Amino acid sequence: MSATTKSPYQIIVRPIVTEKTMNGGVENKYTFVVAKDANKYEIAEAVERIQADAKNVINVIAVNTMVCKGKSRQGRFFKRANKGRTSDWKKAIVTLGPGQAIEVVEGV
Repeated sequence: MSATTKSPYQIIVRPIVTEKTMNGGVENKYTFVVAKDANKYEIAEAVERIQADAKNVINVIAVNTMVCKGKSRQGRFFKRANKGRTSDWKKAIVTLGPGQAIEVVEGV
């Protein structure tokens, strides 16, 4: 694993809680918003360390990442003046070993 100076809470920003991602919990897949500069090894280590702090030892099998592009936005009244764009963000799908779960995400 890589020696990173970031805390796991800087790498894992928040879980994504939607109907589609909650169905992935049945297959031991959990989805998170992560830092844009984090790689797969840092994400796996961060998830394992966060769960170790919660007294729940897990084993990350795989990490799939993707960069989601931001959308363009415009204002409601002054459409030419208020054009902008939301920021890009990175999503990670973490697959755990059989019989393992993340309780923080499961209880939502």
